Amino acid sequence: MQNPNILTDLIRMQAGKYGSREALATAPCASAGTPAESLTWLELSEKVDALAYALETLGIQARNMVAMLAHNCPEVIIADFACFRNRAVPVSIYATSSPEQVSYIIRDSGARVIFTGDQENYDTVRSIAAECPELFKIVTINPLIRIEEDDHMSIRFGQLLEMGRNATDLSKAAVEKRTSEALAEDIATLIYTSGTTGEPKGAVLPHSCFNSALKFHTRRLPYLTDADSSVCFLPLSHIFEKAWTCFCLMTGMHVTINRDPREIQDTLRLVHPTAMCSVPRFWEKVYSGVQAKLDRVSGFKKWLMSVAMKTGRRRNLGYARFGKKAPLWLELAYKFFFNQIFYPMQKVVGVDKGVIFPTAGAPLTPEITEYMRACGIPIVIGYGLSETTATVSCFPEYGFEAGTIGTVLEGVHVKISDDGEILVKGPSVMRGYYGRPLDTAQAFTPDGWFRTGDAGYFNADGALVLTDRIKDLFKTSNGKYVAPQAIEARLATDPVFEQIALIGDERKFVSALIVPDKSLVEEYARENGITAESYDELVGDERIHSWIEGKIKALTASFARHEKIKRFTLLPSPFTIENGELTNTLKVRRRVVLEHYAKHIERMYE
Repeated sequence: MQNPNILTDLIRMQAGKYGSREALATAPCASAGTPAESLTWLELSEKVDALAYALETLGIQARNMVAMLAHNCPEVIIADFACFRNRAVPVSIYATSSPEQVSYIIRDSGARVIFTGDQENYDTVRSIAAECPELFKIVTINPLIRIEEDDHMSIRFGQLLEMGRNATDLSKAAVEKRTSEALAEDIATLIYTSGTTGEPKGAVLPHSCFNSALKFHTRRLPYLTDADSSVCFLPLSHIFEKAWTCFCLMTGMHVTINRDPREIQDTLRLVHPTAMCSVPRFWEKVYSGVQAKLDRVSGFKKWLMSVAMKTGRRRNLGYARFGKKAPLWLELAYKFFFNQIFYPMQKVVGVDKGVIFPTAGAPLTPEITEYMRACGIPIVIGYGLSETTATVSCFPEYGFEAGTIGTVLEGVHVKISDDGEILVKGPSVMRGYYGRPLDTAQAFTPDGWFRTGDAGYFNADGALVLTDRIKDLFKTSNGKYVAPQAIEARLATDPVFEQIALIGDERKFVSALIVPDKSLVEEYARENGITAESYDELVGDERIHSWIEGKIKALTASFARHEKIKRFTLLPSPFTIENGELTNTLKVRRRVVLEHYAKHIERMYE
């Protein structure tokens, strides 16, 4: 009988289909000193089987929790699928998590085994292992990790694989039996929310969620095939990357794993993938980099680029967007500009073979979306949550609208509540929060709709428009509502704005805490003869303040008067995960920022 779950035996099935074809690769990583590596489908399947047998030999049983604390690497994918074969539950933890966060998730989930990626991850787990009574084994992935002499809990990943290869027939038979008995109701994974407010909660995603989500994506993206390739860039602990990578493997696409997010540009230029999911900040930086180069050209080159953009917009947004054929003269003009300008630009970034670049996690301005599309870069804006197994909506192949988050996937149901909240129902929605019946009850309406916490509406064409997080929306003391993310996203189109946190709830006007790009501030200071004894003193200089103020006024000119930033403070140091000011997905925890910078904020309202 065929297994009801897509993921349970996926790797073995694909190995039977693709054999010695390359399935996974890792890009070389300068920071870790690791070379490029690759695995064929057969090699990947053999390692998944060996690890599945090893986990059974260790004593892992069906429904046991197995934690992953590692940066992206093949071993995380191997471990996930080894868990699926055992009907065990992989629990992903962001590699950047603090010891307190790691301890909390291990204890909350009851994880019995944890895979650690590098020395820092290992040291973190060792420091909190005594607090986690269920945890009995640490698996170290990087062979260079220094295991402490008094550590009797740890085993190296390579040793564990050998244990599986030498497993008894009894252990192997036990795994095969579990695989054959897998049910759609089995938990596939726990995804812990990033926790912008309160403690993180583990969203329970059974295999039925992934079965449905993967099928929904196949219907929405029929043009993707096993001839395509993807780069695994976002953390595999993020539902967006986890679900997308599963979709790629199901489709038979080749996946290259980028180990260090700081080296993504090198990876893209090396691999030239046809697909990669990312967050808006990636494209904001691409856009600002292009704009910075354009600012340095003049005369004929500047005019030529202007004509090229007008041509790209007319052809790609006026015709191709609707699946229409452009007039011959426009097609020929676009082909000329594509060869002379757009393609070389794409190649520099490494996106010249692009078929689809899904983008979600925060708003991306219509300006950047249309710019990329005009240049021939197929950005697809989407929307989803951990609790919905990623995608709820995304751009359709034709008829998409910049400024929206696309149309709802077939099989998912969305409605807008009376107070403007986006509500979701369907087979890809989580079962609930692990061990939290009260939180689960609060997360759903009495008739079973999941409360996303996001505000939005459907436009006249049936596309979903995201306004903001309901908890982020604030009202000034004059009774005017402000959606901070839209303003922050607009400012982020200029590279000088590295981080922004808008303030204004119950205040007379909107203010902002701004972390400017240090290199750009110093460059402006040099060019304008501004000197200071320290960077802290430099960001406090009135001339730097006036320069930033001019940019703010220009970028927010189209916003309503009550939305405009009246005062702001430049901060010399960025918000950090370590200080609790950012989530692991780099979203600002406004409550924490308000507490940490209370004095700065009060001064702006004096």
